[in-house]
Amino acid sequence: MKGRFMLLLAALLLACAPAGLWGQRVGGQRAGNPVNPEDITTWHGKTVMLFGPHEDDDLSSAGTMAKLVKNGNKVYIVLYTSGNKGSHDLDMTGERLAEIRRQEDYAANKILGIPQENIFILGYDDGMLEYVPQKEIVEKVCWFVRKYRPDAVFSMDPGDKWVKWYKTDHRASALLTCDGARAAAYHLYFPYQRINEGFQPYTVRDWFFYSTYEPNYKVDITDVAELKWQASCQHVSQMGKGNMKYTGPVMDPEDKERMKQRIRKDPDGKIYEQFRRLQESLSF
Repeated sequence: MKGRFMLLLAALLLACAPAGLWGQRVGGQRAGNPVNPEDITTWHGKTVMLFGPHEDDDLSSAGTMAKLVKNGNKVYIVLYTSGNKGSHDLDMTGERLAEIRRQEDYAANKILGIPQENIFILGYDDGMLEYVPQKEIVEKVCWFVRKYRPDAVFSMDPGDKWVKWYKTDHRASALLTCDGARAAAYHLYFPYQRINEGFQPYTVRDWFFYSTYEPNYKVDITDVAELKWQASCQHVSQMGKGNMKYTGPVMDPEDKERMKQRIRKDPDGKIYEQFRRLQESLSF
């Protein structure tokens, strides 16, 4: 009898608990939250922060970033690693590659309208992000979120209904970004940030997950697709022949053409970037 009573009580607690606590979702959103009510391309005067593992991963959102900047929004980019391992050129060194990739990312984002001072490269070793103490990185993400208080965060997708396979830094980046932003909402996490630097708790409520297999939101980037292509062409050390043998900062013409072919139109004739957009605090 007692066992049946305890089961009944547990069922009642589950039924009455807030939907956000148990992660019940409706159409990719937690139950009770609005589904993408505001078009991000109409934003003006807002702040957006993108977190990414490597210096070319921000290309997934390059068109969207270009549109945001064009509309008078401020964009910040935080990259976790130095990218110092991603080359097949046997004459390349890690130190040289890290500097090349840094300059490539600066050049690419300059084309999009994002200044160098808005780009933060944390410099962890490429491929080793998940072996860094997690608390250290979560604390840094929390600091950035509290300092810049973004209206939206862009991140690799940690997955909703299932988890996509990622190479190590992508997987770690997706999870650590969410953990750090969640911590930023509670003053008892890393309290020195508030006591010593005056950074108040801040809750991110609009997420755009890129590199997703579960998209529910797309941005028409047709009018800035040329800028995305030009930005892509700055990553010479990663795209095409330059990854096998780096010969300089200018991309090979054949590789440039291949990069252009990768930016494809949809059947409606437009070019989109797709995201899984989630509007909730991720507090639980």
